[in-house]
Parts: sequence; structure tokens; C-alpha cells
Amino acid sequence: MNGCTKIFGILGNPVHHSKSPIMHNLAFQHCGINAVYLPFHAVDIQQAVAGLRGLSIAGVSVTIPHKESIMPLLDEIDPVAQKIGAVNTVEAIDIDGKITLKGSNTDWIGANRALEQVVSLHGKDVLLLGAGGSARAIGFGLQEAGATVILCSRTEPRGRALATELGCTWIPLTDITEGDTLPDVSVVINATSVGMNEDKSLVTASQLQGVEVVMDIVYAPLETRLLKNGKEAGCKTISGIDMLLYQGVEQFETWQKRPAPVEEMRKALYKEVELDQRK
Repeated sequence: MNGCTKIFGILGNPVHHSKSPIMHNLAFQHCGINAVYLPFHAVDIQQAVAGLRGLSIAGVSVTIPHKESIMPLLDEIDPVAQKIGAVNTVEAIDIDGKITLKGSNTDWIGANRALEQVVSLHGKDVLLLGAGGSARAIGFGLQEAGATVILCSRTEPRGRALATELGCTWIPLTDITEGDTLPDVSVVINATSVGMNEDKSLVTASQLQGVEVVMDIVYAPLETRLLKNGKEAGCKTISGIDMLLYQGVEQFETWQKRPAPVEEMRKALYKEVELDQRK
């Protein structure tokens, strides 16, 4: 590190658990880029954004709880991020000495890229479990890719509101948890926290018979109960770590304007998560 080292980071509260520093710092090192990626514990997002400008931070990831509240503080927002209503990536662009902060959302790209490693989304019917921020980004991303979404959530008002924005069908979670079958879909995605550090799944192996792909945004454990059920049913499975990887890959490429070292970033993430699980 020296006076020319570019600084990147992640804004969040809390942020100590983030795997992004491991992934991005390894990518910088692998590519010989004079840069560092740091966790920034940001309580006051307004002051944090002022700090980005004042310290000439080159770019940041944005995580809970600031993905929505940061938007009015930025100079430009990507149209898809505007549509989603959340920003998870900020790029600082220096134009004649004036810093312009541009916000975008790579969560949906991360989900799509992870899915498209194993399935073409165009024309596919997808059951999306959840109606929170992750489901929102993934839902818009699926539609960008030409998929048809069926949204399923526990809370009816929130679920129906998101389904209205997406222009898709909403069904109550009880239809899944108290029923024997799923709607006729090719892909099932869990965008809830069910399964995180627990042996639980909203969907059984028997319900997944005939489904092509199962994806879980949860990555601790690496193989959740949902993914185990999917394997038992003969489905292709995608771990949440792949979504985390590909949203980070997109961030790297946004900031550096060059291809990311995907496999090295993948190895770093898997190693870190596996170490956590042994603790």
C-alpha cells in the first residue's frame, strides 16, 4: 500500500461478518491491482456518503440497512436499480476533479449469472419464495431475463404489493408448506432466511420432483436442507455462495473495467465459509 492505493469497501451495519473483503482483496492481489477493500461500519449513511466524497473512496458495496436509504444521496442511479428500489454498488467517477457517485444493483445480476450457469431463464416458470429485499431484486432480475415469476410469501400485504409491482401471481406460503405439490415450475428459489444455520426447508424432496433447478440464497451451511432435498429429487442445485460470488464479480468489473478472476474469487469464498463452519 502507498499513496496511490485505491480504496474500496463495504458500507453496512453490522458489517464484521461480510465475506466481500476476502473476495475482493484476493481479486485485487491476483490481478496486481494497487487497491484495498475494507469493511466500513456505517451507522449514519449521510455522513458515510460525505466521507466517500471527502476521502475519494473509489467505490463501495452497500449492504443492510443502507441499500434504500443511500439512494437519495447519490448523483446517478442505474435504471434497473431505480426500478428495484435498492442500490448495492456505488462507483465514484472523477470528472475533471468532481466526484460523481453512481449507484447500481448487482444482486439481481448475481442471481441471474448463478442460475444461467445451469439453466436458460428465458421462458422458464420460476417459484420465488419470499418478499423481502433479496426477493425483490431477484424477481426483477428474473423478469429482465424473460422468466415468468410466481411469488410465494408468508405475509400477504407485502407479498401482494411486490407481486403487483412485478406484475406476477402471488400465492400464500401455506399453499406450499401445507400442500403436497408445487405449481408447475422449472426453477425454485428460496429468497428467505429459512435454512440459515438450521436444518430446515420450506419445500420437501417429494415436492421438488420434476423441478429442473433449485437455488438457495442462504450460504451457511453451503448445502442447506433445501439443496439436499433438491439433490434427492434429482434437481440441479445452486448455493447462495454463487449468487454472492457473481454479484461481487459484477462489482469488480464495474469498478475495474476488466474481467474478474472468477475462479480465484470463488475459491476464496468457499474457503472462508468452510472455515467458518468448522468453528
